Amino acid sequence: MSDIKAWKLISLFCLISLLMGCQSKEEQLQQTIQQSITKAEVELEGLGKALDNGSIRNAVLLTEYARILSNEKPQLSQIASVMAQDATRNGALYSSLQQRLTDIKGTHLIPPYEDTLRNLDLLRDAAKPTLFADALTDPINMLADMSDNSLARVGAISQQAEGVGEGNQLVGNPNYGNWQTNSSGISFWQWYGMYRILGDVFDRVEYGSWSKRRKYSYYNDYGRARYTSPKQMKAQTAVETRTRQSYQRQGKQFTSPYASKKTGASGLSRSSYTPPKSKSSYSKSSYSKSAGSVRNSNSRTSRGVSRGK
Repeated sequence: MSDIKAWKLISLFCLISLLMGCQSKEEQLQQTIQQSITKAEVELEGLGKALDNGSIRNAVLLTEYARILSNEKPQLSQIASVMAQDATRNGALYSSLQQRLTDIKGTHLIPPYEDTLRNLDLLRDAAKPTLFADALTDPINMLADMSDNSLARVGAISQQAEGVGEGNQLVGNPNYGNWQTNSSGISFWQWYGMYRILGDVFDRVEYGSWSKRRKYSYYNDYGRARYTSPKQMKAQTAVETRTRQSYQRQGKQFTSPYASKKTGASGLSRSSYTPPKSKSSYSKSSYSKSAGSVRNSNSRTSRGVSRGK
């Protein structure tokens, strides 16, 4: 009888130890996420200061392009002024990163934790000055194309070398607009916020045509994973699925806009050519490994904000 009691006590002890181990591991992961959030706050503020003091080259260049275009084509001065906002904290790119961090902070203790870790890593990548500078090539090149060759493209081949395409550099980027589907099931690009003014100068873009013949852009070809929130990515997937199904019902072939990278990039930073970690790499079995990598990165001495491209 005493042997049975001893066995039960041992089993109970093992069960309690196992439960305590699971709990401590979850607490450790939550602590790692919190540390990563703190790091993201510091890095995002560092990016903001870099924009404030003009240490990101492409932000300075965007401001200069906007000034030149306004002088050469006064009728486009309002558009130039709006696009110049992306060189500041008030622009769509920086504001969207702030909003994503706010969203993560509001839900970071809700499983699955691997999604939170990945979203934080993508956000922290996007806040790197070198990558942010590359993302600014889209508004820069949109202004360059509107200048009738007076201004040169940056980080991309020339407009003449690229050839005919559908839409401009900002179409498809959810930081500037989104796809609106009409009663016939056809989706068109709709600019929103202060970017609605772009609808006055650019032709209407239909999703199916754009997906097949879109032009090169940094966002769609290199920056999409890092500069898109989970909610925005879900909306992009939905419109792609809806259009694909519509084409299938009509017996037409559909080409995903993200099926392959468009040629056109030139002189981007090395970081842009390095894809982010895949979602599968954030499996539950790699929790401790991911946690360790974040803790190690937090323990390093923080360097000053580097000068962007």
